Amino acid sequence: MNTPCWVVKNVTPTKDYKLILTFADGERKKYDASPLLKKPIYHSLKNPHFFLSAKAMYGTVVWNDDIDIAPEHLYECSQPIK
Repeated sequence: MNTPCWVVKNVTPTKDYKLILTFADGERKKYDASPLLKKPIYHSLKNPHFFLSAKAMYGTVVWNDDIDIAPEHLYECSQPIK
């Protein structure tokens, strides 16, 4: 079975609330997470130290057991890095 292209293999969070992502298809993209900070579920991401603790697990980006982002959304809404 082939791995979907949108599976997150690696993430590097930045201080300006961006995520540098590497997907299963090898593509590298940048995702701007700052709009998420307005949503109540992502409120704790406003803490820079917490935001920078992002990791790639289960095929997506997670911070803890309560906070993650759908990998399909990350793939579709991020910009390719050239």
